[in-house]
Amino acid sequence: MNPRPFLALLAALLSVLPAFAAHPFFCTDSYGNKVAVVSADGTIEWQFTCQHPQDCWVLANGNLLFCHAHGAMEKTRAGETVWEYHAGAGTEVHSCQPLPDGRVLMVENGPCRLVEVDRAGQIAKEIKLAPPPPAVHVHDQFRGVRKTAAGHYFVSRKAEHEVEELDADGRTLRRFPVGGDVHMTLLLPNGHLLLALGEGRKIQELDRDLKVVWELGAEDVPGNPLRLMTGFQRLPNGNTIYCNYLGHGHLRQQPHFFELDPAGKVVWQFADHDHFKTINQIQVLDVPGDPAKGEILR
Repeated sequence: MNPRPFLALLAALLSVLPAFAAHPFFCTDSYGNKVAVVSADGTIEWQFTCQHPQDCWVLANGNLLFCHAHGAMEKTRAGETVWEYHAGAGTEVHSCQPLPDGRVLMVENGPCRLVEVDRAGQIAKEIKLAPPPPAVHVHDQFRGVRKTAAGHYFVSRKAEHEVEELDADGRTLRRFPVGGDVHMTLLLPNGHLLLALGEGRKIQELDRDLKVVWELGAEDVPGNPLRLMTGFQRLPNGNTIYCNYLGHGHLRQQPHFFELDPAGKVVWQFADHDHFKTINQIQVLDVPGDPAKGEILR
């Protein structure tokens, strides 16, 4: 008897079974319309319903910051809303980031702009972005935006398969093509860029000259074919957690996200299809650091 078909089937079945979390984490479930805090044993400790949440952070004070289709908010674990921003009609918000001065950076699809919103919920800084071609739907214009310690902005121009870097005054420094509908661009401490390339089905790390120095391809993780790569978090030990969005035909088929060591070995994966549909961004809670100071790499 040839055992290979049986072993392949067993591996496929194990890949979709729920796995208890090795880390507690905060996450967004865009298709499931909620954000949630999950304990290390997989228990949902806190959750909140909102429309298509995309990005999320646990702040130094323990509060939970996240954006959703129509704005962003900061809530306590007790459920109190301590800060909120409402985007205008026809606007979608798919990225947020806490900044050292207390502001929150967001990108607004529709108006095509970056906004830094102060603690009073008012726009303190606005940077206009070059609009994508008219045929691009509002939903597909932009995804993740991150501001660096030097004050530059990296904008993921999803529909155009491009990344744009702007200086502190909003002037474009460079704009370059990438291999997919990019969902997140992060400047790493070594000066490289880490990219989540959406339905390009890959993760790439680019050096300062934009050359690919490392890549995770569609079929490189056994039992975890890449679907739509959305978010990630680089951990202090060099491991990285990657979110594998399972919408667009792949619900309940495999883990929501997985952690790889630098050699590409899976050291943790998480799947809970009874409570989550599509986990697109996470922050693990057992990594110390202040997100507003850039100490959490995601």
